[in-house]
Amino acid sequence: FVSYQVEILDWQTKKQLCFLDKVEPNATIREIRLMFHKLYPRWYPARQSIKLDPKGKSLRDEEILQHLPVGTTATLYFKDLGPQIGWTTVFLIEYTGPLFIYFLFYFRMTFVYGLDERFTSSPHPVVNLACICHSFHYIKRLIETVFVHRFSRGTMPLRKIVKNCLYYWGFAAWLAYYINHPLYTPPSYGKKQINFAVIMFLLCEAGNFSIHVALSDLRRNGSKTRKIPYPTKNPFTWLFFFVSCPNYTYEVGTWISFTIMTQCVPVGLFTLLCFIQMTIWAKDKHCTYLREFKDYPSHRMPIIPFLL
Repeated sequence: FVSYQVEILDWQTKKQLCFLDKVEPNATIREIRLMFHKLYPRWYPARQSIKLDPKGKSLRDEEILQHLPVGTTATLYFKDLGPQIGWTTVFLIEYTGPLFIYFLFYFRMTFVYGLDERFTSSPHPVVNLACICHSFHYIKRLIETVFVHRFSRGTMPLRKIVKNCLYYWGFAAWLAYYINHPLYTPPSYGKKQINFAVIMFLLCEAGNFSIHVALSDLRRNGSKTRKIPYPTKNPFTWLFFFVSCPNYTYEVGTWISFTIMTQCVPVGLFTLLCFIQMTIWAKDKHCTYLREFKDYPSHRMPIIPFLL
């Protein structure tokens, strides 16, 4: 067979970083990352972005050298992604914070509200219910992180964890402060509003979990190959008939129900931001599906059936 020569340049300066001789044609990008790592130990594979073009997209690990649009002397470009952290660790950090931060306000610690013992508990049952629902949501997320999720990408940049934690932890504190405040007033329509919200909340949580299990089953054998998700016998997955990312649809539904349950403005603002962010993610994923699969169902929308 004809061996390849691989030249790796810095994506900004175009300076040659290394020259790999006698590379097998069927070598994968992952194997090339490992060769590069041997020469530069501080740039472990997860930190490396290997590209065909300095401004192009990173090549996937499973892509094969001889299938790329390059000659027998291939020029690739390297970009340092910075220190990385595993996605499982990221989610555990992001979701554990809100769980415990909320309790600081729920138990009305003296350093939060500066109250005496007469105000250490709320007279409104919905406050207790909100704490149960909020805790359930993040405990479910932690369980899914450990036992359900399968990540196509192993890591994310370490610098992003600070931003993500500020978002999740900060909003958890803001919501909890107002919901557990001594001056908090319960929903206008009383038990009817609360009961409706609880039912909606539980249905959305069950739906979200069902979608995560269905997506995980697509990669049961450990494959990272992307597949088209389809509805299963589980009725909660039937939302796949209409949208590409029903997990986001259910997630937004969960926070809408929490907003109705607590009738709290900060919760509503958090729900709005969640919807905006998840719509962006859903549209990106929907476009990826359309680009990668010619037979992708044309009637599906990204996040809201028939609309968006």
